Amino acid sequence: MSDHIVWHDHKISRTERASIKHQHPCLLWFTGLSGSGKSTIANALDVALYHEGYHTFLLDGDNVRHGLNRDLGFSNEDRVENIRRIGEVSKLFADAGLIVLSAFISPFASDRRLVRNMFPAGEFIEVFMDTPLATCEERDPKGLYRKARSGEIHDFTGIDSPYEAPAHPEITLDTSNLSVDACVENLLCYLKERDLLKPGGDA
Repeated sequence: MSDHIVWHDHKISRTERASIKHQHPCLLWFTGLSGSGKSTIANALDVALYHEGYHTFLLDGDNVRHGLNRDLGFSNEDRVENIRRIGEVSKLFADAGLIVLSAFISPFASDRRLVRNMFPAGEFIEVFMDTPLATCEERDPKGLYRKARSGEIHDFTGIDSPYEAPAHPEITLDTSNLSVDACVENLLCYLKERDLLKPGGDA
């Protein structure tokens, strides 16, 4: 970083930005294998929060790689940089007072810890999609497991590249035995019990 770059504080604080939205900014970080339900549950929660009048933004792994991270591949180094950038963007959205939902495999514990450390205590909520590999592979919505098993794709998480499961996630969900509605209800209860949502939102 250049010595000529100086941080400029804003006149309006993140607390003030969040207060008019009747919510507390935070990041729900959905992590798990491909096909575990990350995007499905994150999108369903996003819809539920919207209908209750809250202000959110959803960052999805594939979508981000179409733009912001289109220059990154899937080497270990690029995966680390992918998550670092997402963490920085998530922090900007949270500073704007939003509830951020992020759905990325994010297989390495050190990368998730890096993002956690960007946020004040209690504002990084790790949601571990603990869906068994067999279920994820059976679903295989993008055909990626089939390609990985046949050798068309290398370093695929869960097959020939490791996934480091969270040791102490805030929330654990298994979509092999929980419905989408049940997962969303669990997440909403967590947010409300910790006063991250104020009754009524803007609705």
